Amino acid sequence: MSNQISTPTDSYSPSGVRGKFILHKSETRGHANHGWLNTHHTFSFANYYNPERVHFGTLRVLNDDWIAGGEGFGKHPHDNMEIITIPLKGGVEHQDSMGNKGVINAGEVQVMSSGTGIFHSEFNANPDTALELLQIWVFSNKKNVTPRYQQMTLADLQKPNELYQILSPSADDAGVWIHQNAWFHLGDLSAGWEGSYTLKNAQSGVYVFIIEGDAAVAGIELSRRDGLGITDVQEIQIAAISDTKILIMEVPMN
Repeated sequence: MSNQISTPTDSYSPSGVRGKFILHKSETRGHANHGWLNTHHTFSFANYYNPERVHFGTLRVLNDDWIAGGEGFGKHPHDNMEIITIPLKGGVEHQDSMGNKGVINAGEVQVMSSGTGIFHSEFNANPDTALELLQIWVFSNKKNVTPRYQQMTLADLQKPNELYQILSPSADDAGVWIHQNAWFHLGDLSAGWEGSYTLKNAQSGVYVFIIEGDAAVAGIELSRRDGLGITDVQEIQIAAISDTKILIMEVPMN
């Protein structure tokens, strides 16, 4: 049975927004608990495979990881993928074949364009407390680019009760940048907040992920770790039902 729920093209959300919707409730995600790693996969990954959940446009991976103190992923390869890491609690100790070594803490974002190929490792930087993070993979729009690494604190971008940009296709825009026409926004929203997100590109899709809290997105109520894919819209209405942390990922659909 499919875990993917879609509404017809001509349907309307309760808020009156016309579009297509794909709902992924948190409990329907792929799940694996290895003891040191407790991970949930929105899209097919590792031993979890659902043919109806391979990707959303160019958004390929959305993993929600809990990693025990001092544990992590040893050296492994990537190529031709844009890899974004957002720590939620704790810090990630990163080391790669380009010579980068450091810790990415909660309140920061990291991007790695793997391009022609790169090896890296990721470990919980704290031996005593758990690490929680989101790791997101987006298909690159250019093959075999020179690998690159970027890390940024969100403190200068963060604005309470606003949707603030953390990623774009341009090095001259706010946040980190990747080789794809994608824009990511975070929002730390108080209960009762209402607003909207306007797409940068009308041909793109938007995947909304509720990190914490509860919100109505295009009239559809979402709770902690729920995801909603939306296409064929220009603007999305958002209302925070409780204090909410939300991630909005606008990506090309082909």
